[in-house]
Amino acid sequence: MADPSAPDGPKSRLTSRAAVLVLVVAVLMVSYASSLKAFLQQRTHINDLKGQIAEREANIDALEAEKQRWSDPAYIEQQARARLGYVMPGERTYLVLDEDGNALRPQSDLDDPAEVLSTTPTPWWSDAWESVELAGHPPKPAKPPATEIDGSSESAG
Repeated sequence: MADPSAPDGPKSRLTSRAAVLVLVVAVLMVSYASSLKAFLQQRTHINDLKGQIAEREANIDALEAEKQRWSDPAYIEQQARARLGYVMPGERTYLVLDEDGNALRPQSDLDDPAEVLSTTPTPWWSDAWESVELAGHPPKPAKPPATEIDGSSESAG
């Protein structure tokens, strides 16, 4: 006699509940994947915009530095001399020509005052202390000069 609790035949592993669950998970993965793709594209776009903002801020800083340079009378004088050929009263100008007869341009420019004063002076005692430390730990001697220059062992004397 057959057992009423025994299965009739091989039972399928995939039930209707499991199929619905797999279908729901697949739909969720597709929707999240498209959302993730949009998120990554927007992040890339935001990073590009941040780079453009940083570049433009650097350009603004450079223009403000140029504006500050124009407030320096020495810079204005140098620009008037270089660009317009102006001279101070009582000065003589000389025009130097190259071999083709073209005027040579001066090579000197004034430095930006903000860059000139960028070094901070060090106190004298720090230099003195570095000298004391160097005296306590002298550098290792360098290698002696080579006795053979061309590969021969003949003496030069």
